[in-house]
Amino acid sequence: MQRTFLVLVLSLLSSPVFAGEPALYAGEPGQPVRTLALGQCVQMALERNLDVQIRRYDPEVARYNVSISYAVYEPTLGLQLTRTGEQQPGGFDDQNRPFSGSSSDTDSFGGSIVGRLPWGMNYELGGGFNNTYGDRPEFATRTNEFGQIELVQVRAPFENSGGRVGALTLRQPVLRNAWMDQPRYSIALSKANLQMSELALRQQMMMTVTSVENAYYNLIYAAESVTVQQKALELAERLLAENKKRVEVGALAPLDEKQAEAEVASRKADLLTAQRAYLNQQNVLKNLVTDDYAAWHGVTIEPAAKLDATLFIPNLTDSWTKGLTLRPDIEQFRVELERQDITIRYQQNQLYPQLDLVGTYGYQAGGVSEFNEAFGQIYERENPFYSIGAQFSIPLGGNRTTRGNLKAARATKAQSVLELKKLEQSVMVEIDNAVGQVRTSFQKVEATRQARVYAMAALDAEQKKLENGKSTSFQVLQLQRDLVSAASAEIRALADYNIARSQLALAEGSTLERVGVDLQIR
Repeated sequence: MQRTFLVLVLSLLSSPVFAGEPALYAGEPGQPVRTLALGQCVQMALERNLDVQIRRYDPEVARYNVSISYAVYEPTLGLQLTRTGEQQPGGFDDQNRPFSGSSSDTDSFGGSIVGRLPWGMNYELGGGFNNTYGDRPEFATRTNEFGQIELVQVRAPFENSGGRVGALTLRQPVLRNAWMDQPRYSIALSKANLQMSELALRQQMMMTVTSVENAYYNLIYAAESVTVQQKALELAERLLAENKKRVEVGALAPLDEKQAEAEVASRKADLLTAQRAYLNQQNVLKNLVTDDYAAWHGVTIEPAAKLDATLFIPNLTDSWTKGLTLRPDIEQFRVELERQDITIRYQQNQLYPQLDLVGTYGYQAGGVSEFNEAFGQIYERENPFYSIGAQFSIPLGGNRTTRGNLKAARATKAQSVLELKKLEQSVMVEIDNAVGQVRTSFQKVEATRQARVYAMAALDAEQKKLENGKSTSFQVLQLQRDLVSAASAEIRALADYNIARSQLALAEGSTLERVGVDLQIR
């Protein structure tokens, strides 16, 4: 009987769980199983993860804002068409003669194009025509019936047309607003905001990929832990069965049977805990790779890979270089410094007095009675007009607001430079710790493997002693626990090593490059 039990124990010890290649737990019976590689999970997460989808809208919104900021350079077309009427009251002339009132109507139409150029010049191109017509009182002479000449009042119609076309007015700042006015300032800030949003998206994608990797490795660990606990339960149950037989024949004390029963109960509890942890880890991964959890609720994800420990020797100097050049949070800080430089340049330009060059040129018509005559004058360019000059203004109070804003911007930048230095130092410490964790985790893989091998050997030796009557089932149970603990520690070490490599890539900012994702930041 002892020999039979020894054969059973040895057969279990040689199973994949305790031999270093754990068999994966397949999940709940009856559920559809979908086998996924890590790369598939990463791709699904980048497409369907809700956090990534949310952050993906930020650059889109920022690009719209950049486009909006350029709208200031869109010209504005203005058109006008009016008719006005006017009545003038009558009165007495200088000879005290009464005269009646006059009336007139004016038709006018015109248009203009107003806009701003990217170098700060304002322009207006326009023109218009007007035609005024009506009647007014006039005195005329006539001969009456007695042959006398007399003055009489008559209504005389009149019409007058005029206008101007091609009136181009230009205004160019040469001091304040010359190299950085409000529109250019807003455009530069909106472009920086676009960079910030794209870097934030990159950061979110890196964090999501890292979370998927961690969840994937933890899922393998959870599945293998279930298998370890299942094998441990089988060992405990077989020992209990053998102890019962030995108690029945009087070869073993009833206490040993109770100890084996307690061990079986304990292993069942451990198995239930491992199965629950496996299901929870399934949900963690599902939540990361889909935006429709309900569709995945009844699906069991089976990892296509097993835990291994490929030798990887990190180089601290290379990792520091990557971290200080690739990490989105550091890049965001540098963009923020560029934003502050933009603000400083704008405030410096606002310190200058206002000096604008102004010029106007065009053609006009007037003093004619018909529209076509006015058009003819314009066409023949008979009456050109122009003006050129400069306008100067300076605040007499010392421009205190702008000076204060400039000093505040400079102080803010000095503070941000120190904050960037602090962040870079923190990144170096984080990478140093991550490199150390990778090295330690790799060493733990070998140490836990050896611990499992020694635990197997110790159990084998103790079982032989039990066969010869020199040991007890209690001691065998204790060594079984040690073996289960060693096997669990080994798969935990394998998972931790892979997770440590993933965390190092995140600390370096090389996560996306590591998984082959090319996200171009413009």
